[in-house]
Amino acid sequence: MPGPALVSAICPRRLFDGDNWLDDHALLIDREQIVAVLPRAELAADIQRHELAGLNLAPGLIDIQVNGGGGVMFNNQPSAEGVATIANAHRRYGTTGIMPTVISDTPEVQRRAASAIAAARAAGESGVLGLHLEGPHFAPNRRGTHKATMIRPPAPSDIDWLTSLGDFPTMITLAPEHAGPGVVRKLSQAGLLVCAGHTDASYQQISAAIAEGLRGFTHLFNAMSPLQGRAPGTVGAALDNTDTWAGIIADGHHVDPAAIRIAHRAKGPGKLLLVSDAMSTVGGPDSIEIYGECIKVDAGRLVNAEGNLAGSAIALFDAVRIAHLDAGLALEECLRMASRYPAQFLGLEGQLGRLAAGYRADLFAFDNDYQVSHTWVAGEHQQHAI
Repeated sequence: MPGPALVSAICPRRLFDGDNWLDDHALLIDREQIVAVLPRAELAADIQRHELAGLNLAPGLIDIQVNGGGGVMFNNQPSAEGVATIANAHRRYGTTGIMPTVISDTPEVQRRAASAIAAARAAGESGVLGLHLEGPHFAPNRRGTHKATMIRPPAPSDIDWLTSLGDFPTMITLAPEHAGPGVVRKLSQAGLLVCAGHTDASYQQISAAIAEGLRGFTHLFNAMSPLQGRAPGTVGAALDNTDTWAGIIADGHHVDPAAIRIAHRAKGPGKLLLVSDAMSTVGGPDSIEIYGECIKVDAGRLVNAEGNLAGSAIALFDAVRIAHLDAGLALEECLRMASRYPAQFLGLEGQLGRLAAGYRADLFAFDNDYQVSHTWVAGEHQQHAI
């Protein structure tokens, strides 16, 4: 029986611990940490209880691709305050850990973004896990909505700066065929999480990058060379390799539900991650400005003036719901794809992504209509209106 240091018990209708659904169980928290999951019948009579009648409890969601939220685009406001606004906007929807993402921009903006992450974490923003640099080292013909004038191969100064980033998890998305020989190896050996994206690489080029330490793929199927019978491309390499991870945007627009199912079967257990690719419209106005261009929500899609997709308008829990209800994946697997597997990708397994003793108390409660009502980040509780 847990000892007297425990301060509270959270008592939901059902509890998903990362492996199984448990009925009539409680989660015990001591400040920032989970100390036990146990049957309600074993709770001490005098313990403080937080009753969540009719609600489900699950590990907090982890989003490794978040461009903005709460009306703030990270590129436009690369500051600790901007990061905090983004994190708080996504927390409202069950996302308790984010990798704020700066899309292709100048070296100055990238460096300000890294400083903003460091400052936010130092200020106690526990939900800010690290930094995602999406670009600018892309294939020009696969740049998507990234500004053409920002796209460039990495210079020696870029490599020197990137390899100096070691205080928090840092993910970089690049086109391996435009990075230069040995760059993926050098970045990987420095501790960066290198992913292929916005790339026209061949199957052979991706295979060579994997041998150098490529860890995964950013928004699978989108902005990358497709799978064809005689040219498997980046998509074929991603699906064929079961050691790498792949993020996928399940927003109902970027990827067909059938493609989500196919990718899930092909990648192998634990290697397909849900991401939002969210812009500032999550918890904010329905239009944004990036690179001086206005992007608006149109029938649930974020599009630029040319009508092309420009990120998404969903939060990560929307992706969980869509992957479950539209693609037909089991709810518990969809929750793992948005919590446990991203934690493993980031090297944070044993800390985040499960409800178990010794893990940080990052969790959220939701009802059967997929409405989020409560979140905890490092044990700190917020209640949200439904």
